[in-house]
Amino acid sequence: MQTVVILTPGFPKDENDTTCLPPIQQFVLSLKKLYPKNKIIVLSFQYPFQKKEYEWYGIKIVAIGGSNKSGIKRLITWFKAYRELIRIKKEEKVIGLLSLWLTECALLGKLFGKLNNLKHFIWLQGQDAKPNNQFVKRIRPKAGELIAISDFIQEVFYKNHGQKPFLIAENGINESIFQPLNVGERSIDVLGVGSLIKLKNYSLFVEIIEEVKRKFPNINAVIAGAGEEEPNLIKQVQKLNLQNHITFVGHVGHPKVLELMNNAKLFLHTSHYEGNSTVLAEALYSGCQTLSTQPLSNANVKNLNVLKEKAEFISFIIEKLNDKKPLAERVVFNTMDNTAKKIMNLFLV
Repeated sequence: MQTVVILTPGFPKDENDTTCLPPIQQFVLSLKKLYPKNKIIVLSFQYPFQKKEYEWYGIKIVAIGGSNKSGIKRLITWFKAYRELIRIKKEEKVIGLLSLWLTECALLGKLFGKLNNLKHFIWLQGQDAKPNNQFVKRIRPKAGELIAISDFIQEVFYKNHGQKPFLIAENGINESIFQPLNVGERSIDVLGVGSLIKLKNYSLFVEIIEEVKRKFPNINAVIAGAGEEEPNLIKQVQKLNLQNHITFVGHVGHPKVLELMNNAKLFLHTSHYEGNSTVLAEALYSGCQTLSTQPLSNANVKNLNVLKEKAEFISFIIEKLNDKKPLAERVVFNTMDNTAKKIMNLFLV
């Protein structure tokens, strides 16, 4: 069987690990479903935190177990990963490599691909397009080996590094994992989902709810996620006396996230920067009116409202909550099957 090797910093440790890179999980599952005559092997550098080889939904996963160690131990992780690539090539008919993020995976992937005359592509995910990515100078990627996760990231990378990725392959949803659309009562007025880190800017989320509460004293907002900013956010909520209006549900599995979306009227995303946020696409497909500081695409997307000022968010939420009969509808931004076809076709031509 012709084999494509995916190089990634992390991958789920088992089938119950639904919170580890959900979009990458769905991408790999789409590849398996659409290309049963081809073999996919995932080589994971850092996570899981122990070295092991295992099957995940019938897909071979080789975990190096680097555990995000630095210095000489990082170099040892790279050496082990390269040695695994040599072993995989001896055992399989490898036709190409796909590196996720333009970081250490891409560094080894490009070297191995060049020395073994294999196709190699790098799928930019967002943060790796920023100007401070030191791996760009080490790897010196050409436009023809770069895939951007959005037109926004394509532009950002070109602006910062002078190479314009030749292909856009966006995040997408897998329709089969969603519950039937809830067209009835939705008890969550405003939902937020994401890591509680400074980049995601949930302090703005709290400020917006505090203002909306003046018009809707019974507003019910929920934040799903965990991270270093959680203590600060809880203090902010307490200071603004919002304990009865904002609920932190913590780190929950992906199925639970989709359940929350199916029970929410509005989805609020306040991040400072995103490549191509999967939760936006999921919220749209779950029937939420979606507000975001970041776009999914340069094109207009139905029910996705990209706003910049806090006052705009407040006015929009008040307007929608005043609508007593909002009609929930699914909006398909992109499917992961479509993305899987785009990328796999690069190796099969």
